[in-house]
Amino acid sequence: MEGSVMRRSLGLLATALIAAGSCLVSLAAEAKTELTVYTAYENDDLAAYKAAFEKAYPDIVVNWVRDSTGVVTAKLLAEKDNPRADVVWGLAVSNIDFLKARGVLQAYKPAGFEKIPDKFRDAADPPVWFGNSAWICAIVYNEIEGKKRNIPAPKTWSDLTDPVYKGQIVMPHPASSGTGFMYVVAWIQAYGEDAAWKLMDGLHENISRYTHSGSAPAVIAARGEQVIGLAFELRGSRLKQDGAPIELVMPSEALGWDMNAFAVVRDTKKLEAAKTLADWAASEEAMKIYGATRSVVAMPWLAKEMPFIPKDIGERIMKQDFAWSAENRDRVLAEWEKRYGGKAEPKKK
Repeated sequence: MEGSVMRRSLGLLATALIAAGSCLVSLAAEAKTELTVYTAYENDDLAAYKAAFEKAYPDIVVNWVRDSTGVVTAKLLAEKDNPRADVVWGLAVSNIDFLKARGVLQAYKPAGFEKIPDKFRDAADPPVWFGNSAWICAIVYNEIEGKKRNIPAPKTWSDLTDPVYKGQIVMPHPASSGTGFMYVVAWIQAYGEDAAWKLMDGLHENISRYTHSGSAPAVIAARGEQVIGLAFELRGSRLKQDGAPIELVMPSEALGWDMNAFAVVRDTKKLEAAKTLADWAASEEAMKIYGATRSVVAMPWLAKEMPFIPKDIGERIMKQDFAWSAENRDRVLAEWEKRYGGKAEPKKK
């Protein structure tokens, strides 16, 4: 009888211990702060950034919501009065400035901000954003298909208006893709509006379609579906490293670029965790991780040379006025859509 009572007591104790353990696990899970982070970074960058931050701050979890630049921008605008994101990490600075002007973002000066060069940080005091890495305009040319079709590699932007390229060029849609917008505003700032629209009129004659992804044109050219894709240099470099028969052409004139920027969303309910992420994203530790896969980073001494990208690319990129790009975004996109929107590929539902 006593043995039975003892066994029953031990059983109850074990059950209580298991329940207590489960409760502790549950409490530990609840103690973690989850941040919703909107981004347009490439998918193959996300895991490394998340893992490094969460290793440094295990009590904060990064939940990515990834889409193209235009979609992320539109979502943030639509959610302005009821924000769902806490942070924007990896969005074109021209779009960040656009959102800043509309009160979507809030100021925060992260630790170590003074180490970031002027051209990679907001001039406002306190700042709303800081940049961490850049991406750069490139022409991705399929060497095998070019030879088959007797289509030469272009050397300049104006070469792309030659009728020899008719139906052989794919470009990102500038309203959907930050990469596409990067090309358009670079040409306008480099050549002036009249000459830039004339260039784009000629280019449009040779365009097969405008994609809603900034990296898609590089992939399409690498597959040989079209001979030329206008895409950012990093995607071309990665495809060529994987064996794609492509050449990266980076014209010496009007070499446009944009930067990935970070900002805190106004009225986030997780402000302290968002500030912690901002501090880390601006740190040398984070910059080293950006520099492992980027040819230009905000702290240039931490960048690595990328295969198939010119070593002096940081000096070759043109001077751009990102504030102008933000201020004129709606006007430029409306004009672009009126002229060229008919060749946009259908949007996925």
